[in-house]
Amino acid sequence: MAGFAVGDEDFLLDGRPVRLLSGALHYFRVHEEQWDHRLAMLRAMGLNCVETYVPWNLHEPEPGRYRDVEALGRFLDAVREAGLWAIVRPGPYICAEWDNGGLPHWLTGRLGRRVRTGDAAYLGHVTRWFRSLLPQVVARQIDRGGPVLMVQAENEYGSWGSDRGCPRYVADLLGACGVTVPLCTSDGPEDHMLTGGSVPGVLATVNFGSGAREAFEVLRRHQPRGPLMCMEFWCGWFGHWGDGHAVRDARDAAAALREILECGASVNVYMAHGGSTFGGWAGANRAGPLHDGPLEPTVTSYDYDAPVDEAGLPTAKFWAFRSVLQEYAAAPLPDVPPPPARLAAPVRAAAVEWAPLDGVLEALGDEERSGPVPPDFEELGVDRGLVRYRLRVPGPRRPYPLSVSGLRDRAVVYVDGVRVGVLDAGDAVLAEPVAGPAAVELWVESLGRVNYGPRLGERKGITGGVRHERQYVHGVLARGLRLDAFTAEGVAEVPFTPCTPLTPATGAGGPAGPGGPGLYRAVAEVSGPGDAALELPGWTRGFVWVNGFCLGRYWHVGPQESLFVPGPVLRRGANEVWVLEVEGAAGGCVRLAPRRAQEGPVPVERPLPRSARAWRPRT
Repeated sequence: MAGFAVGDEDFLLDGRPVRLLSGALHYFRVHEEQWDHRLAMLRAMGLNCVETYVPWNLHEPEPGRYRDVEALGRFLDAVREAGLWAIVRPGPYICAEWDNGGLPHWLTGRLGRRVRTGDAAYLGHVTRWFRSLLPQVVARQIDRGGPVLMVQAENEYGSWGSDRGCPRYVADLLGACGVTVPLCTSDGPEDHMLTGGSVPGVLATVNFGSGAREAFEVLRRHQPRGPLMCMEFWCGWFGHWGDGHAVRDARDAAAALREILECGASVNVYMAHGGSTFGGWAGANRAGPLHDGPLEPTVTSYDYDAPVDEAGLPTAKFWAFRSVLQEYAAAPLPDVPPPPARLAAPVRAAAVEWAPLDGVLEALGDEERSGPVPPDFEELGVDRGLVRYRLRVPGPRRPYPLSVSGLRDRAVVYVDGVRVGVLDAGDAVLAEPVAGPAAVELWVESLGRVNYGPRLGERKGITGGVRHERQYVHGVLARGLRLDAFTAEGVAEVPFTPCTPLTPATGAGGPAGPGGPGLYRAVAEVSGPGDAALELPGWTRGFVWVNGFCLGRYWHVGPQESLFVPGPVLRRGANEVWVLEVEGAAGGCVRLAPRRAQEGPVPVERPLPRSARAWRPRT
């Protein structure tokens, strides 16, 4: 069997120097039936390796209950069949613009600031998780005939803390679980980050989008020997709801890639193919230089302006990178594979049924809990979805401001059954005072847990209380509506009523108003499966499923205007679409449109490497 090692200057494969030309592709952001195509696209671009994270919270929704951990093994088998090597980054923290950075909500809810430290309870959970996960990796290491060359211990720990015992424990645990291939860490090219995140005896790598020479000079101050590697070459960026699209010029990105290779370094293109954050798993960031400002929820698309776009098609950046990588290949690169099938023609889905939010909650919601103060999402066991809080302002009393302290993230408020406003953390006071007695409902949705920075692991929902004037209103009923409850069996129990055609909400009747927030069921007839874009003009905010597959969140604030529908999700004939509208009037339609055609090669001039050095989005 082949052996892979870290030499004094190079990576060594069976004793011979080898350069890793890797690309990030997250198996959990690509439909499994499309893994082979995406891996073939990476090979055609000139890569010899693929890197993936592993999201803990996706695979362990409750302590000790595991969900399809074998998906990682199946992906690594597909990597081997594609003729690629693999780098696995199992965390336990992954960032990745993924909810809570991949840490389970039940873990951070219990331990808070003790996560990612040497705390015994935290490390005990990590140990149990790794012992369940790592057999998928160990059996597929290169010395056992598999594709796995290297495994990362923790992730960007130097951006988080200085408890060096924590990444040391993770590295030792990997070895104890049977990982025999080399380990690595990855951090920003800053002294304090490398000091905090490096582990003695473990290869350190750095993450950046430009300025390779300067970054590697910093790395060399901390690691005088060993191969150089950029573990995350940020060739694009992700987007936040309400912001513009993140775009990086293809020539600029190709110049930065060339500079890395001219340094003699290995590289992992982040992302080579971003895919989609299906299932409502998109995370969020906090704005500001210290990442502790207002919440910035991340869009569903993880296109990342990557060389292989969200639908698996080559972009101008793909051709620019292929041109650079061809110079470092020992043979001509493989042909670009044909694109996946596309939807043949636009289809408008006809809505046939609707159920108000109250009815959906009654059919699919968790058990309602009562208490003096509002429980947060973590206390209710809600990872993704909504919570309805009900309380009563006593009276008689004069009108006073009604406010919510510790609101995360967004609440639609009804008073005596009438919608009166939408609150968020930055504006958590109703515009009009409320007189008592009054019945108040707050439908609160998590817009994604923070995945990077000091606010990692913060709780969701109402983390403080509801106040009338300065007085807390005690006595709260809370009931969760989790996205995982939307299964075919569950939705069959929802009390739908006919709703053809769709009509705009009148605003009256509160959450049960005709055409207002609730669950809509529509049917789209297609001539055959194929990749598509689902468009929702006229809708406000919520989630969409196609044939029971959750595409993720939509929101009219943009910049994302449609959701990617993988072709394998569709079927010939009738396709069922569920739209959970949580905020506004549902007066629009549901459309399936074909994805655009594959692009041809785009000529790219060879730019000077220094043209890329100004592009550095993360500090």
